Amino acid sequence: MLSRVAENIYWMARYIERAENTARLINVNTNLLLDLPKDVRPGWEPLIHITGGEELYHSLHEHSDGRSVVRFLVGDLKNPASILSSIAHARENARTIRDIVPREAWEQVNELYLMVKGQLQAGLSERRRYDYLKSVILGAQQITGMLAGTMLHDFGYDFLRMGRNLERADMTTRIIDVRSANLLPSHAGELPPFEHAQWMSVLKSLTAYQMYRRHMQVAVRRTPVLLFLLQNRQFPRACYHCLGEVESCLRELPRSDLLLRGVARLQRVVSEARIEVLDHEPLHAFLDDLQVGLAELNGQISATYFAHDGQPVAAQEARPAQTGT
Repeated sequence: MLSRVAENIYWMARYIERAENTARLINVNTNLLLDLPKDVRPGWEPLIHITGGEELYHSLHEHSDGRSVVRFLVGDLKNPASILSSIAHARENARTIRDIVPREAWEQVNELYLMVKGQLQAGLSERRRYDYLKSVILGAQQITGMLAGTMLHDFGYDFLRMGRNLERADMTTRIIDVRSANLLPSHAGELPPFEHAQWMSVLKSLTAYQMYRRHMQVAVRRTPVLLFLLQNRQFPRACYHCLGEVESCLRELPRSDLLLRGVARLQRVVSEARIEVLDHEPLHAFLDDLQVGLAELNGQISATYFAHDGQPVAAQEARPAQTGT
């Protein structure tokens, strides 16, 4: 397989996953703001931190009001992590590999792009935003399912799975990092119902609530939520599970010994972490180190398998690790 083709498949998967995750975040944050009283609402600023766009956002906007943040995350082409930008990048990658992916999958990616662009005003309006974002989520999931069911499970599919799972692991750590930093530590003793609501939002951002209750069989609380989202080996969006998927793909690829050692190190870091004793600052430092490790793994994959004789397609890049959240 040509390295350029592998790179296009890898980044197509990452961008589709990124768009889906961003849509989930906006919908869940909208509902969270309705559940919390005004004096303890986290607002929209945390979403900018989760997506790694603080510097760019504040260069474009003075205030972090809901309208500006939603526009930045949904339809701002200056933001490479916006839903519109992500789907546009995914479409460009898919366009160049139409002889590799099933035709129906390419058509679905193209249709999703046309919907996201053509109905953008609906996504920016409060009344129609939920349905718009739901269409993004379902469209992304349809593409993922179509590729799983119709694409050859060869090297190309391994790169697709690697891209998707690295993006998932990255987003899971970001959601935990930013949301746990905004879980009202000063009110924890006085307002436990609101703290509960925010941990619920962490789970719902990852569509993890039902599986959490089924597997953990305890109420929604900080430590069991963190254990489930970081160390569970069966939930598809848990960090350890995503790393296991990446490991499985790498075992099928040549020249992967160094990469496998890097994945094994990250798996040890996650599985051996004593979550129950990590309060706010140590947890933040732990998640920062994990994000740096994921970014380094992405760089190693790129250096090992992707040729860079020209500019990368669609300005492809992983988001920077969070600092100072």
